[in-house]
Amino acid sequence: MLKPMMIERSSHVPASSAEVFEWFSRPGAIHRLLPPWLPVKVIQEAASLRDSTAVLGLPGSLRWNAQHQASEFVENRKFVDKLEPEGLRGLPLKAVRWRHEHLFEDDGTDQTLVIDRIESNMPKGQIRSMLDYRHRALAADLTAHQRAADAGLKPQVIAVTGASGLVGQALCAFLSTGGHRVIKLVRHTPSAPDERLWDPNNPAPQLLQGCDALIHLAGASIFGRFTNAHRQAVLNSRIEPTRALAKLAASSGVSTLISASAIGIYGTDTGPVALDESADVSGKPADFLADVVQQWEDAAQAGGEHLRTVCVRTGVVLSPRGGMLAVMRPLFTAGLGGKLGSGMQRLSWIGLDDLLDIYHRALWDERLSGPVNAVAPNAVTNAEFTQVLARTLKRPAVIPVPGVAPKVVLGDEGARLLALADQWIAPGKLLEMGHSFRNEHLDAELAHSLGTARE
Repeated sequence: MLKPMMIERSSHVPASSAEVFEWFSRPGAIHRLLPPWLPVKVIQEAASLRDSTAVLGLPGSLRWNAQHQASEFVENRKFVDKLEPEGLRGLPLKAVRWRHEHLFEDDGTDQTLVIDRIESNMPKGQIRSMLDYRHRALAADLTAHQRAADAGLKPQVIAVTGASGLVGQALCAFLSTGGHRVIKLVRHTPSAPDERLWDPNNPAPQLLQGCDALIHLAGASIFGRFTNAHRQAVLNSRIEPTRALAKLAASSGVSTLISASAIGIYGTDTGPVALDESADVSGKPADFLADVVQQWEDAAQAGGEHLRTVCVRTGVVLSPRGGMLAVMRPLFTAGLGGKLGSGMQRLSWIGLDDLLDIYHRALWDERLSGPVNAVAPNAVTNAEFTQVLARTLKRPAVIPVPGVAPKVVLGDEGARLLALADQWIAPGKLLEMGHSFRNEHLDAELAHSLGTARE
């Protein structure tokens, strides 16, 4: 193990030191700051920045115990955590040194100088990448929350289905650090005060009591072979549960329903011109997924005209924590990456954090209703995606994948609907409103989420 050294990173963020300190103290902060490329998960959040412990799970069932140091705590100015391994799961970490100072200094304006000082014997490059990510994420999140506050958004009580999924976990953390109270609608016996039991087929009349908004993300994964059983699971998890929730939201005084949707509504071959929300999708659906999404959006409108309803038509979500990028990253890291088929099929993508911003905007921007395309402004071909991912990971991309390969895993229909789909979609409504994307271009998004971006 290397000799301990001090590494420092600082940046200005758009909030007062009290506001930034409050952000760090709220549930979800550690989730928002944990780089997605690290094989680490949050086991326990710290109940207090003064003296409690955050626990992270590492590969091999190891546990990283970050104990906050009460003697060094200064309200709105400083807190310190230190690695203090415990038990057998912490034993292999005894040789690791880690002391992390978090400092916050008002600079006389409406900004705060955030300083991270880490004393550790871990590799310096890894620590710098982690700190760069943290500072970018913190500044972007605070900017997003300030934008919402300027638009008049007050702290709300927000119910969320699908809170355990890739998008749901990140969105709940984002909302709670922004000062909102998140109620997770779960299908198991509630195990925490912020959970409520939700029966998708027969939601309880009081399920949404006291909620200002509902974000509906739940639905069975579409990935897989399109057998009759798979088709039925995709349909059954979306249509009637969404209709029931929309009706309940309307009768419960909820002001806004934001429902997940998908760009699959446009079909698997959108043609030579990018389509926005004005494209006519009212005719006979082109395929099974287009039909599902059309029924899904119709069900979300069951709350009627008094419930503002937004359907977030999501493209391919990029995050190394799940989805397509989680599958492709290890292959490309091993030098086994390459374009799929001809490589000319368009990929309309969205970074995970940009997707959170779109859901967030749907909460505070009442101009948004109906379908909203959640894609970055710059779609790429599969071949372009392949080259950018390989360049980001500093690996070659010379092993093409024949078009027949996805059919082995997904079957003919699954390959056509998922792996080989050619979808060129534009975020028309968002661009009209001047929406600001964190990462408009693929190279910036992959560098951020895979830890190769440099300040």
